Amino acid sequence: MLESLLAILLAYLLGSVSGSLVLGRLRKVDIREQGSGNAGGTNALRTQGFWFALGVVIIDIGKGALAVSLLPQRLGVSAPTVLMLCGFAAVLGHCYPLWHGFRGGKGAGTAVGTLLVFNAWLFLPMLLCWLLVLTASGYVGLATVICGFSLIPAAWLLGGPPGIVAYAVAIALLLAWTHRGNFQRLRSGQENRFDKVRLAHWLRSK
Repeated sequence: MLESLLAILLAYLLGSVSGSLVLGRLRKVDIREQGSGNAGGTNALRTQGFWFALGVVIIDIGKGALAVSLLPQRLGVSAPTVLMLCGFAAVLGHCYPLWHGFRGGKGAGTAVGTLLVFNAWLFLPMLLCWLLVLTASGYVGLATVICGFSLIPAAWLLGGPPGIVAYAVAIALLLAWTHRGNFQRLRSGQENRFDKVRLAHWLRSK
């Protein structure tokens, strides 16, 4: 029991290591003061460019994977329920990082890292769903939330550790919560759009 609680706590602390804020300190910038004010990969891309954003995504996905694999393994923890609690704790840590004043990202990258360990096949339908919504709408936040909810039927059909469907529901609801500001901006017509990735943009340009 003690090992399980320690694993969950350490997973949260690991999740609290924000890729964008760590790399931002090396560049002497805080992306929470730029663009959308979010410490995630999308705002990193908008404000700092591709290579910075790629580093952010690698760190954020990597910590999610480590939180449900190497970390609990070192503590002798293997119960699927505890591993999923570790994964959710890591995602929470990313969203509300202890080391960065509880102002972090929205959790998608870290959630992907956990899912790659639980069942890597789940990533494929999620990626397809994300790309379809993004190219149709140009809205990253909308694509991410719909992608999160697509995880639920994907987990039911493709499986994974016991409890993977419940984990999928928890992740989907958390992503909806962390992206609530995106939906508010959508309603008011103020949401940023990546117009260049839209299919309609490519068709117009031909």
